[in-house]
Amino acid sequence: MKRLLVLAVALLALGLLLAGCGGEEQKAEKVLKIGTMSPLTGPYAADGNDIRQGAEIAVEVFNEAGGIPGFSKIEIISEDTACDPKQAVAAANKLINEKVTAVVGAYCSSSTIPASETLAEENIFMLTPASTNPKVTERGLKYMFRTCGRDDHQAPAAVKFMKDVEGVKTIFIVDDKTTYSQGLAEGVAKAAEAAGIKVLEHDHVNQGDKDYSAVLTKVKAAHPDLLYISLQNSATGALMVIQAKRMGIDAILMGQDAVYHPKLIEIAKGDAEGMFCTFGAIDKNAPKYKEFLAKYKAKTGNEPGAYSAYAFDSATAYLMAVKDAGTTDPAKVRDALLKLDFTGASKQIKYEENGDSGSNYTVYKVQDGKFVPYWNSLTGQKL
Repeated sequence: MKRLLVLAVALLALGLLLAGCGGEEQKAEKVLKIGTMSPLTGPYAADGNDIRQGAEIAVEVFNEAGGIPGFSKIEIISEDTACDPKQAVAAANKLINEKVTAVVGAYCSSSTIPASETLAEENIFMLTPASTNPKVTERGLKYMFRTCGRDDHQAPAAVKFMKDVEGVKTIFIVDDKTTYSQGLAEGVAKAAEAAGIKVLEHDHVNQGDKDYSAVLTKVKAAHPDLLYISLQNSATGALMVIQAKRMGIDAILMGQDAVYHPKLIEIAKGDAEGMFCTFGAIDKNAPKYKEFLAKYKAKTGNEPGAYSAYAFDSATAYLMAVKDAGTTDPAKVRDALLKLDFTGASKQIKYEENGDSGSNYTVYKVQDGKFVPYWNSLTGQKL
């Protein structure tokens, strides 16, 4: 009898131990981990932190609304790419080890492209809010999605504005040799030539340069109608704008979506006045944007950056798809993502089979220290 009692106690203890282990495993499985990849340090940190914060707010909104059935909570794990391809791949591997099921990022196309290939090996989703190079969604990666627009849509939109609205006949193009910046600049050059606008010169600077006097001397001598600035971020764009004004260059100044950021005006101040930039149209009077804005300000104390709303929508789309699919199984979540059609903070979100979500570029003008919507590329009308 005593032996049976000891055996019963031992079996009970073993059962409790196994239940405890199973409970811990079950608890771990209930945490849904989402990664972000963006430049959190270095010259592109403003945009990178905008992306991180946008995704964090999406998770916060979902958690406050009760989360996703089957998961105890949703976590964000952020990694720094510094806009460096090798560091981006290392960041992707770290997130794989953290067992994330999706990644919002990256910022630079030169980071997104190699990192997405690493993530694809593990069937992990990547939803980019900022990488606009066409190659991002042209490599047949099943789990690569893009919430922002594409450069092969942005370039023709910019050129159409130059010709139809500003009557530009000659342009000078400068890029910084990055995958994104140079690819877009080449697209602008090609579209300009097709439109009958003469490209006087297409020159290059290096990432990290602070003195642009050499290239700006060429610009001044060429006397173009418009100087097209295709640089990787707003801080470097601001430096070029300041130096161009100081050299007396009187050309129209135009930047792209990486230059479009509150930091441009903050740094360049009055020198940015009258400058144009292309960026996806965001209706800041829309209820969804206002809801996002209130959350963003409450969390950060700042205005959203250029890509904050796109990052918010990227994370939101993935979380909605997981909730609709009732699982994190990649194939089922992909099907759910492709069925989504919702009003986001940035735009109407509906992904195409290749992962793109359409482009809706608007030209913004710096007026009285603010970016003001100026021209709609879809309608061809001033706003």
